[in-house]
Amino acid sequence: MLNHKWIINELTEEQKKCKEELVKQLNISPIICTLLVQRGIYTYEEAKKFFRPQLSQIHDPFLLNDMDKAVERLNLAMGKKEKILIYGDYDVDGTTAVALVYKFLQQFYSNIDFYIPDRYDEGYGVSYKGIDYAAENGFSLIIVLDCGIKAIKKVKYAKDRQIDIIICDHHTPDEQLPEAVAVLDPKRLDTTYPYGHLSGCGVGFKLMQAFAINNRIPFERLTQHLDLLAVSIASDIVPITGENRVLMTFGLKQLNSNPSMGLQAIIDLCGLQGKEVTVSDIVFKIGPRINASGRMYSGREAVELLTSKDRDFAKEKSTCIDQYNQERKDLDKKTTVDAQDFINGDEHFENRNSIVVYNSEWSKGVIGIVASRLSEQYYRPSVVLTLSNGFATGSARSVSGFDIYKAIDSCRDLLENFGGHIYAAGLTLKEENVNEFSRRFDEYVTTNMDEDQKIPQIEVDSIIHFSEITPKFFSIIQKFAPFGPDNMKPVFITENVKDYGTSRLVGRDLDHFKLDLTEDSSPDIIMNGIAFGKGKQFNEHIKAKKTFNVCYTLEENNFAGKESIQLLIKDIKTD
Repeated sequence: MLNHKWIINELTEEQKKCKEELVKQLNISPIICTLLVQRGIYTYEEAKKFFRPQLSQIHDPFLLNDMDKAVERLNLAMGKKEKILIYGDYDVDGTTAVALVYKFLQQFYSNIDFYIPDRYDEGYGVSYKGIDYAAENGFSLIIVLDCGIKAIKKVKYAKDRQIDIIICDHHTPDEQLPEAVAVLDPKRLDTTYPYGHLSGCGVGFKLMQAFAINNRIPFERLTQHLDLLAVSIASDIVPITGENRVLMTFGLKQLNSNPSMGLQAIIDLCGLQGKEVTVSDIVFKIGPRINASGRMYSGREAVELLTSKDRDFAKEKSTCIDQYNQERKDLDKKTTVDAQDFINGDEHFENRNSIVVYNSEWSKGVIGIVASRLSEQYYRPSVVLTLSNGFATGSARSVSGFDIYKAIDSCRDLLENFGGHIYAAGLTLKEENVNEFSRRFDEYVTTNMDEDQKIPQIEVDSIIHFSEITPKFFSIIQKFAPFGPDNMKPVFITENVKDYGTSRLVGRDLDHFKLDLTEDSSPDIIMNGIAFGKGKQFNEHIKAKKTFNVCYTLEENNFAGKESIQLLIKDIKTD
């Protein structure tokens, strides 16, 4: 088991002044005000917007570079009755983006279709095959979603075939942009957009918002598709801050009150009907099922489900996708074991600061998941490669604070193609370059990774006493939702706690334990907690009622119709 380092997010002197001002203005707990300041909320007005998000707070879509050109070209295409192709990546972000844009435009225009590239045959991004398909079928405009920012050659190829392209992407661009009609990407080096963390589906949404404004279409005609955007934001692990947080808030409302036929079918399949669907449900239940379609077979099936208007069809298609997800689970479990065996058999592994594993037989559909598992288990930047269309193709995942995109970029002379973010990337290279890439990648990681980044860390918001965890305190904490990257559930430490004497191991394999804890400063308060997967930490020290420190988030526990506040234990330190 990896030992975690607890990092307490201390406030600067300037932040402390802002906190004190918020305490006066809001008349709430200083701890709550600390949490606000840690999330960049410094004033009363900012706190008001944070606690009461409104759709009116989202940004003007025309602030995105090239938006006016994109809308003008889309209007022209519709006016001239051109055939329009909506093209997107095969993952959750890409398929939800295609579904959102396709469903919205379909309300006003029928000469439209969608295209999802095959992961195995065409690979990531804009493909020559996709462009050929467009040309052969008379499409003269392609709206590309969640990819395309590096497709310089592909855009030129399309242009030579009299096809215009509008790019809607959110990945990191190179200095040179494709010569498309419009390149919408909040991460452009010359960006004029005030928020840089939209998902791919989010950029597609902004294009539709701009189109709606330009054509005086009521905003409500677009917001009914926010359920798809919520699934994208949660699944693509983009920050849930600023504009994303507003869109996520209203997307979750849509998902819980009136989801699309396709999403309702998945919700039913996950056993979530009648329950409130949360960000966590999207990440662990809904998203993986949508993703499984593109991982195992075809991402097109996911879009067919997400755009379905027929209940029976949606039910049938969601059942298929659920089966794909089960196959994906079996395959990624086997591949993870293979990769672990490879690592455990490598006598030089202890001297490396990164992981690069390659097996030509692995399925391209699960290597991203396997990279995530390896990165989490061994706590090192990890790259998993397999053979696809004659090239070693892979996925990379990082650890907290380390920019894996820059690490891969340092080896760009060995690569055919690459793209991604700070924590996740994809890459393609010749098979004969794998060993040299592995060496150079590890060299970069070793040189550029701080010692702190080699130890898994838990970022802690505040040290508190049990007496401070009141129903009012917990109620305000819940208003910080929706939670996600850069707005995670607040993490607390309580020091010098003791077992009340009733803590015990639970679970079929006794690998979890329930805690009943007291604190010397408030001995009458007994806090209940659960520590999943930490049964081995229930040791003699705790049983002997000696003091220890706990690190946790606060959860609502509903047992036998009775609601209570429970600690979800993240870590325990007995020394």
